[in-house]
Amino acid sequence: MKHKIWKWVYLFMLTAIVASCGVDMPKEKQTSFETMTVGKGDIEVPVKYSAKMKGQADVTIMPQVSGQLMKILVTEGQQVSRGQTLFVIDSRNAQHELASAQANLQAAQANLQAAQAQANSAKLEYESNKNLYDKQIVSNYMLESSQNTYKQALATVSQAKASVSQAQAAVSRAKVNLGFCTIKSPVAGVIGEITVYAGDQVTPMTQLTVVSGNRQMEAEFSLPESVLEAGVSSGYTQSDKSRNIANLPDVTFVMKNGTEYPIKGRISTLTGVVNATTGSLACKATFPNPDGILYSGIQGTVVVPYSHHDVMVIPQTAVVRLQDKSLVYKVKADSTATAVTVTTTDVGNGKDVIVTAGLNVGDRIVTVGANNLQEGQRVLFPAEATESKKK
Repeated sequence: MKHKIWKWVYLFMLTAIVASCGVDMPKEKQTSFETMTVGKGDIEVPVKYSAKMKGQADVTIMPQVSGQLMKILVTEGQQVSRGQTLFVIDSRNAQHELASAQANLQAAQANLQAAQAQANSAKLEYESNKNLYDKQIVSNYMLESSQNTYKQALATVSQAKASVSQAQAAVSRAKVNLGFCTIKSPVAGVIGEITVYAGDQVTPMTQLTVVSGNRQMEAEFSLPESVLEAGVSSGYTQSDKSRNIANLPDVTFVMKNGTEYPIKGRISTLTGVVNATTGSLACKATFPNPDGILYSGIQGTVVVPYSHHDVMVIPQTAVVRLQDKSLVYKVKADSTATAVTVTTTDVGNGKDVIVTAGLNVGDRIVTVGANNLQEGQRVLFPAEATESKKK
């Protein structure tokens, strides 16, 4: 009997100790969500396109005449001015040709002088016989004979003049060929790779180097038709082309190592035809290069700022992809979430999307935790709802 009494006392004391320690049972913790109210605004997204830089006046240097390359007066990467001598080809044959042509010209000129003197004599004789014939002193035969001699002399003069013209052309051609032995730069720029050595035999088919006119550089890239249509207000007719290009924003060139070229460029040319395979237009952006930082052939990206005006922008985290549908959870008046189907456009910055259908301005949507939601689940609680209203 005494043993049973102590047993109940022990249980009573244990219950009292537990109660005095204030131990609570675990409570259910609600999942936290973040929401936002949908509105409209402007957004500018930098869109990147792979590009290759090229000098605006890249010129391939090739000889005009054949011969042995005697001198190379420049080095790779050297800055040269327009008219500066780059290469010298053996000019001895060209000098001999010029001397021969000049000698032939002198001979032709001497023949012309002789023919003109002979023609003058024939003219005097013809005029004299004509006067005598009028006075019936000489016969008609002598008159016609002197007339024929004069005509032949005039023909000889014409032939001599033609020979002089041919000789003069030969001299001019020889001078040009002699000038071709000294190869000069047609533009100011930077010397590219030199593919020959002094002593090589070169021909008009030999590429010596490339001079890159680097005062103005062109980044060549392809611009999608859709981006162009969004950036300009009219079509691609020839009359509108210049205006459309002028309306495009300034662009930036970023090198492969991530370095941004400090001077902005402008889109300068667009092809008039959209490529049916790629749906893009070949495009060039011109960049001033006063310090010669840019080189022909380097690759990088052209960054075009693409502006969207008066659009609904929401975070990508708010969109739940379900097979071929895009869902967004809208918060109803009773603080529960309901899924709505939306149509979105990716703006390309990796964070946001533009909603083109499915939402209205003023809708509250779930931006964080949408993947964990179920239809009808409560996302706003009294305290959170009050706090969100204060904000």
